[in-house]
Amino acid sequence: MPVSVRLIRFSVAVLVALLACAIAKPGISSAQGQRSGTHLATEAQFQDWLRQTVWPDAHKQGVSRETFERNLSAMRLDWDLPELQPPGRTAPSDDQRQAEFQHPGRYFAEAQLASLAKRGGELLRQWNAVLDDIERRYGVPREIVVAIWGRESHFGRVAARHQALRVLATQAFMGRRRALYYPELLAALVILEEDHFSGETLLSSWAGAMGQPQLLPSKFLRYAVDADADGRRDVWHSVPDSLASIANYLREHGWKPDSRWGLEVSLPQAVSCTLEGPRRGRSVQEWLRLGLTPSSGDAWPAWNGNTTAFLVMPAGRLGPSFLVSENFYVLKQYNESDLYALFIGHLADRMSGASAFAGQWRPTDAMKRSDLQAMQERLKGHGYDVGKVDGLVGFATRTAIGQWQAKSRLDQTCFPETALIQAIRGANP
Repeated sequence: MPVSVRLIRFSVAVLVALLACAIAKPGISSAQGQRSGTHLATEAQFQDWLRQTVWPDAHKQGVSRETFERNLSAMRLDWDLPELQPPGRTAPSDDQRQAEFQHPGRYFAEAQLASLAKRGGELLRQWNAVLDDIERRYGVPREIVVAIWGRESHFGRVAARHQALRVLATQAFMGRRRALYYPELLAALVILEEDHFSGETLLSSWAGAMGQPQLLPSKFLRYAVDADADGRRDVWHSVPDSLASIANYLREHGWKPDSRWGLEVSLPQAVSCTLEGPRRGRSVQEWLRLGLTPSSGDAWPAWNGNTTAFLVMPAGRLGPSFLVSENFYVLKQYNESDLYALFIGHLADRMSGASAFAGQWRPTDAMKRSDLQAMQERLKGHGYDVGKVDGLVGFATRTAIGQWQAKSRLDQTCFPETALIQAIRGANP
């Protein structure tokens, strides 16, 4: 083929490619322009909302105009945050957002626990004098305080990347949980007014939890402590302030200094797993009579026999069992999760030399949260109390499953599995 022909064909190919790009660009630009236009319109609504709604409410709480303007006059929405529902858009259904439900055992990765326990033990020694003072003042064991510190921010090593004020303003304006975030936005402005921090100092997670203890602004205002007496409650940079704030939070929520959080127990097969939960507390003497024993083989802790204790089985009979005190439920005030409270208690024990769990977390199938929610609806239709129908397996759902299994003459596991969910959903009321 002559060179001239090849050159002509090459030139035609280049022109075709360039023409295709030229045709494609307007479509891309149009989409981008539409999205940009929507963003600009939403940003304008956001500015109006700040001036017309946020400023009057902030002013009522003592926030000065200077503080408001300095921190919010140039504020823009953070479009990269999760859980957003911009004005005029329909919220995505739960099924579109829901991940698979994971077995509780995955929450307790042994490598992570061992690493946190090792580092926590080192920090217990490093901050011994500070922790002595915190224990005397607040009555909360140092291991519990340091365990929360480790879980929340890996002992301050995990630095927050978001500006709390921008996160809270965005979520309060167009987040799916606006009612939760709006008071937190006002509380953050009060912090800036009263504690004289700059807006850049208030760094948080994407959900607005601030500093090493991961406190929401309203919690900061109520529980943060200036332990190092430098005139600021600096939970971002000060370890003493962070540790004392955690201890103060627990004390104010009812921590009992003379009681441990709980312990792992062996549960006789004859004892029903439906006895779990905060509604079914019994005296320690009664649990002893039912045959519960410490899994470690050690003697019972120094609990008064008349002390009320509660059975906790996060995976039903497919995992370890625990007998806990009211302090366990104080830990849940920090994070409303059985697994979180159990993680903190167990990590604290590991810092004191305790071993890993004696009981095994048996693996189960991964399940979609939407399927679990449908199962809850079905159980509720049968008359069982499942708690909140949310696709999460809390104690009420676990006990309802056990009650349904007993009524159906099945072995009680008090935990969902794929075949069990199908059986419950297919059962007639």
